[in-house]
Amino acid sequence: MPDSNRRTITGFSNPTVKFLRSLRNKKHRKLEGKFLVEGLRLLTDAREAGRLPEMLVMATARDPHPLLDTLEEAVTTAGGTIVETSTDILAKITGKDNPQAVTGVFAEFDTGLERVDRTTAPIWLVAQQLRDPGNLGTMLRTGDAVGAGGLILLDASTDPFSVEAVRASMGAVFTQRIAVARWDEFLPWLRSGVGQLVAASLRDARDYREARYTAPCFIMVGNESQGLPEAYESACDLRVTMPMHGRADSLNAAVSAAVLSYEVMYALDR
Repeated sequence: MPDSNRRTITGFSNPTVKFLRSLRNKKHRKLEGKFLVEGLRLLTDAREAGRLPEMLVMATARDPHPLLDTLEEAVTTAGGTIVETSTDILAKITGKDNPQAVTGVFAEFDTGLERVDRTTAPIWLVAQQLRDPGNLGTMLRTGDAVGAGGLILLDASTDPFSVEAVRASMGAVFTQRIAVARWDEFLPWLRSGVGQLVAASLRDARDYREARYTAPCFIMVGNESQGLPEAYESACDLRVTMPMHGRADSLNAAVSAAVLSYEVMYALDR
């Protein structure tokens, strides 16, 4: 790699530092088409999934690690940029007092619904107006665990490329297809091919263990506080509910998606 692709940054006012800090903000992520990934584990997951950062930012006073050496070599071979800087500057970039020793900058993925090939997986997760990045990341992890194809985010959901969502995904952001669409785009797309739309619901629903599922099965959950709009539930092929034996009347959105995903996975395997 040419020397111009390896830099050392020593000043807080360096334009690259300002650029990296800006990626913590959704507006700037969308403007730049980039997002941050913090930590060697997540960056290694990305490499193993076939994705490399365009820029690798490492603390000068870092501990040696063979996985970091492998990652650095891969980024170098791909023509990416290597940046070394102090722990203090890395803390300013990440907004953490004790930042990870390495951070990567990735190009955002194509989230167009038209890029989704429903035939590649028996299960797909769908979330409507999901607000919590932790729930989004958890749903990506669930999708990875059950062999789902990906997560389709409907309407005004939280940003899947926020640092919080990426961290919560534990690397699944790199293994799951992510699509973003409005309901009035998603439903015609779904009905243009095969696919069973299943909602976790309390309205005229049957026990989730007694339902009949068919692949590809699209499992849809709603907003954490309001659930799915009635019109969305009415458009589903199947509405299912999970028994609640305590005082709570509903489960967390990501938990509901996980419980239902495993039931669908086992049902389709039978």
